Amino acid sequence: MKHRVKKIHFVGIGGIGMSGIAEVLLNLGYEVSGSDLKGSAVTERLAAMGGRICVGHAEENLDACDVVVTSSAVR
Repeated sequence: MKHRVKKIHFVGIGGIGMSGIAEVLLNLGYEVSGSDLKGSAVTERLAAMGGRICVGHAEENLDACDVVVTSSAVR
């Protein structure tokens, strides 16, 4: 059985590495969401591209995603 990934959530989406990956996936048509401890120009850009961005990390942010990607900077 093949699993089709559509929704990807990034914990620490405001970082340089995670935001770059998220932007590529948004451009490829994936549904991207993410959380970071604070908003920034980077998170605003991702939101303007169609990403669902949450400030603060919480279980409720995951919203039935297929994959969760966590930054090594998040403890």
